Amino acid sequence: MIVTTVENRAGWILAGGRSSRMGTDKALIEIEGRPLALRIADELAKSCGSVSLVGDPALYGTLGLPVVRDTFPGQGPLAGIEAALGASALEWNLIVACDMPALDSVTIETLFAGFADCSVPEYADGRLEPLCAVYRRRCHAAIRTAIESGVRKVTDALQYLRDEGFAIRYVRVANRAPFANLNTPDEMRRYLNG
Repeated sequence: MIVTTVENRAGWILAGGRSSRMGTDKALIEIEGRPLALRIADELAKSCGSVSLVGDPALYGTLGLPVVRDTFPGQGPLAGIEAALGASALEWNLIVACDMPALDSVTIETLFAGFADCSVPEYADGRLEPLCAVYRRRCHAAIRTAIESGVRKVTDALQYLRDEGFAIRYVRVANRAPFANLNTPDEMRRYLNG
């Protein structure tokens, strides 16, 4: 039986988005005096042996975490996943968007429980939460091939992995709150107001 432990897990925060609806870089927005990306890093550090950012080192290098640049800049979150897996030295990789401030270690541990090449949250209505998922490092080559063949959506890449014989584990989640992301100033205000 394969067991994941803190020592063989890496946490990756995707921080390279345009943040066009927010109007400012979401990763750097401060909540209670701490940049959003670092709040998420604190939570990932409870379950992962290392935590890094994927994005522009010139923008995020001052946050005090290792920063990996996209191999395919401007190609969206799937390119960030590819960059994380390409840079990772560890077998199990939790890859998370930078704008999920309610993500907690209990939810993270649920994703690490059980064996699969990829574990992705699935809501009761069948929708997936692809920007908070665990990937084995061996998914890297297939994801890179998918990008090179024109795939841009993470959900399409998951289908590509499944078609290539990778084991995808869908983790049924009843509570969407840990995965709520902040895309607009209104969503940020609602979050801050509870």
